[in-house]
Amino acid sequence: MTPRENNTQVTEFVLTGLTDSLQLQIILFVLFLIVYVVTLVGNLGMIVLIWCSPQLHTPMYFFLSSLSVLDISYSSSVTPKFLTDFFRKKKTISFAGCFTQLYFYAIGATTECFLLAVMAYDRYVAICNPLLYLVTMSRRRCIQLVALSYFAGTINALIHTVAAARLSYCGPNIINNFYCEGPPLYALSCSDIFLNYILIFVFVGFNMISTILTVLTSYTYILVTILKIHSAKSRQKAFSTCTSHLTAISIFYGCSGFMYARPSSKGTRSVDKIASLFYIVVTPMLNPLIYSLRNQEVKDALRKVLKR
Repeated sequence: MTPRENNTQVTEFVLTGLTDSLQLQIILFVLFLIVYVVTLVGNLGMIVLIWCSPQLHTPMYFFLSSLSVLDISYSSSVTPKFLTDFFRKKKTISFAGCFTQLYFYAIGATTECFLLAVMAYDRYVAICNPLLYLVTMSRRRCIQLVALSYFAGTINALIHTVAAARLSYCGPNIINNFYCEGPPLYALSCSDIFLNYILIFVFVGFNMISTILTVLTSYTYILVTILKIHSAKSRQKAFSTCTSHLTAISIFYGCSGFMYARPSSKGTRSVDKIASLFYIVVTPMLNPLIYSLRNQEVKDALRKVLKR
């Protein structure tokens, strides 16, 4: 890369948002406000329920409460700004604000990747080595795995944010999205962005492949173990502890893979925006619903708490 002088002239960016139609903006604001409120209430409710219910004080629900904390932070890095922009004719974000949003969004996305993989490993130990479960997944080990997930997310976010911030932005300053994301931001740079795309290819590729392999390996062993169980009731119980997690994994990796595992072009930006909505705004709302509606232990704990 040829070094250039710091000739950045842009002091703020303009986000295009989702639509210019006023009537549609009002409808979308109400819709996504409801989604965000449900996200906050659902995830906070899950955290409180797990904290108040002794029967849920297990490694599996420790990871689930960690996922709920992450989903609140992850969604809040983008959604509040996204909602307030519906009332603004010019959807501006400051230079520093844009990179701050990019940094926290990247932390949330990467950490969730690793945390879902950790939860798959937890299910593998619980089903394939049940006698060693509480020893292997001790509280110290659980805290270490969550901390490792956040560490990976922080390092990944730092690399991409620093690499994006060092570029020169001479104008135009219109980001074709509703939040500050890497590729649309790079398109505005007047510097060489080859290194930035190499970093995305290397680090995002490593994060996706390593976590997906962990999930696939864990569930391959789980499936083999479940098929060896003779009791139909025991097999059903083992499957039921995995279906919620598999559903959450499918939604998250489906959206993220759709965004990052295909070539991007100007003609696909509208599709990318829709994928981003599910990835950032909708998925954090779905996780507590998936785990509460498809998990009998959570339902039973909720009934006991409500009876109190």
